[in-house]
Amino acid sequence: MNSNTSSIQEPGGREVIALDVGGTRSRAALVRGGEIVWRADASTPAQAGPQAMTDAMAALIHPLAGQPACIGVAIAGQVVNGCVTAHNAGLLRSWTDFPLTRALSERTGRQVRVLNDARAAAWAEHLRGAGRGCSEFLFVTVSTGVGAGLVLDGRLHLAANGMDAELGEALAADGQTLEAIASGTAMGEQAVRLGHRDARALFDAADAGDAGAERVVRDGIRALALKLADLSVMLGIQRTAVGGGVGLRPGYVERLREELHRLPRLYQHEIIRAELGADAGLHGAAALAHGP
Repeated sequence: MNSNTSSIQEPGGREVIALDVGGTRSRAALVRGGEIVWRADASTPAQAGPQAMTDAMAALIHPLAGQPACIGVAIAGQVVNGCVTAHNAGLLRSWTDFPLTRALSERTGRQVRVLNDARAAAWAEHLRGAGRGCSEFLFVTVSTGVGAGLVLDGRLHLAANGMDAELGEALAADGQTLEAIASGTAMGEQAVRLGHRDARALFDAADAGDAGAERVVRDGIRALALKLADLSVMLGIQRTAVGGGVGLRPGYVERLREELHRLPRLYQHEIIRAELGADAGLHGAAALAHGP
């Protein structure tokens, strides 16, 4: 735990406990008046199943037992009526319609709201980050997987079936999902085939002028660019902010912008780096804990 603070102003100055649950680590914060005043993190028992993870979430925020605050949870999965389904078993194992809202509420005695982590991050970026002042805004995270959150007409898009902006599940021309082509995991698999250690080494080689590595990197980025082009004409997206461990790597956004700008102007829009970093999910979960 550390005492670092960051801030997004939230009307009313309400106090909220925020959780950002990922496949490897989970992070918690107490957000007061839009400012993170306490935080903690721990490894995520992602392969132990949803009940073990619920227990881990409760343990992570146990030091806040005396704080009368509701809980907002951002998690990597499809969320429908407070139930979570993870389509990537490598990220979260055995999550199929697990009632996380009810389970965590019963475990902690608090009001709980659960959202997809990329959607939460998108809302935070829209409020105080890279999406400020943009009514049609997309946040994309490229890391282990590919996630996204969508703001339309200044409102976070939350669909009844939980498929609010599942960009990673969109299909490419060959029938593969975008995540299977453009994610850090996919890049890592391609890296090993080329004799590189992992995705980071692949990008390092591309940056150093390795043509084969650059080709693989560009293939993944081009697949994402084509999906962004679709959203330009389908939804009128004005700006995409890119985050995540891969997406924030130097040179990634520049390559993505180049690939999108190879297309006719009709398909283009602004591509920039996300601004809020690792705290975006926490701030989004806090801001949305009481509703959109």
